[in-house]
Amino acid sequence: MEAMMNVLVVDDEPNILKTITISLSAMGLSVESYADPRKALERVRSHPEFDIAFLDLKMFPIDGIELMGELLKVIPKLTVVIITAHGTVDTAVKAIKRGAFDYLQKPFDLEQLRSFINAVTHYHRLKTSVNNTERTAIYSKDIITQNAGMAELLTLATRAAATPLTVLIEGESGTGKELFAKLIHQRSTRSGEPYIKVNCAALPENLLESELFGHVQGAFTGALKDRIGRFEAANGGTIFLDEIGELPLTLQPKLLRILQSREYERLGESNTRTADVRVIAATNRDLVQEVKAGKFREDLFYRLNMVRLRIPALRERKNDIPLLIAHFLQKYFDKNRVELTVSNDAMKALMQYDWKGNIRELENVISRTVFLSVGSEIRVSDLPAELRSEVAAGTETQEHGQTLEDIEREYIARVLAEAKNYDEAAKILDIDVATLWRKRKKYNL
Repeated sequence: MEAMMNVLVVDDEPNILKTITISLSAMGLSVESYADPRKALERVRSHPEFDIAFLDLKMFPIDGIELMGELLKVIPKLTVVIITAHGTVDTAVKAIKRGAFDYLQKPFDLEQLRSFINAVTHYHRLKTSVNNTERTAIYSKDIITQNAGMAELLTLATRAAATPLTVLIEGESGTGKELFAKLIHQRSTRSGEPYIKVNCAALPENLLESELFGHVQGAFTGALKDRIGRFEAANGGTIFLDEIGELPLTLQPKLLRILQSREYERLGESNTRTADVRVIAATNRDLVQEVKAGKFREDLFYRLNMVRLRIPALRERKNDIPLLIAHFLQKYFDKNRVELTVSNDAMKALMQYDWKGNIRELENVISRTVFLSVGSEIRVSDLPAELRSEVAAGTETQEHGQTLEDIEREYIARVLAEAKNYDEAAKILDIDVATLWRKRKKYNL
């Protein structure tokens, strides 16, 4: 049976203190509350067994940030929430930088408070389990890996799926961020509800706002009838905001609002609506740098960053390349042909390549090679010219002393021997017939 969590509440406003204490107790948590921050600090020093702390930002003689610093010295694993008024959100964000998990903004209603407390308790359990439990990989049929770092990410993603927390997935294009988003949805309690994807880079600003929140007839030119937005369509389920770093600054406060209060309005409408949606966001940008450059709101970043997954580039997990190649060979296997294998030299070239386009590029290379290769074995000469060129540039000669020209000559000779005519050979080689004739002359074929 899971132990009851101990929660500390410190606020010098009696009504706020009472409301939070009653709400926490009603959710089955053990609560101690203090109006005087000095007495709270004394209690923690003598009884350092608290799990979560709710601290008002503006208190006397010790403010919330100073109190948080002292509490974290005693309980480093304490999950801290700062309670802040509307005009002090910037200060609350600074508190997050110093170790707070999140901030609770006044005024709030009981439903918002209960939802917020639920997220905080789930976060604390998730943080504790990741820190204290041996990380055993939980594999997915869609995410192919034997990499230890990826196994840890799968474990964290699966644990995060069981919580209502927002998730930020970072990584270069082609690393599989959307696969992780789908995994989190499929293993969550919302798996039977809608899973909606929005690419924030795909639409101009006014259309993106309508796409996210909907619009009413006449809201803009071309708005001929009312239309629901993606948040409304995803109600009860999950929304995946891809390329979140491309979200215009003017729309970021509206996303922040729906994350904080679940409230929004359709474009051109004054009626406030609500949506119960779990948000997963992904980006190939460095959002910390985007925040510093003033291109992304700091408070929105922290709202999205409750659970952070960084998907490594393929060049950082090269031990997965043979597994991925086997997977793609099976995926694109042509039943009318013999099953393909990969020669040692070709595998070496595939392992040496830098894969700037990551898994997406690897899949494209393998699918193209499957359809264009001749025979039952994929050789270096079957690989795309740009891949052979880059690998050759890194090493002056290939194994067995072959230069790139030697490989090209061998490949052309093999294609000419097996093709029905020059037109077919040129098509296989992806060059025109005139170029083929020049290369035949060059290589004396």
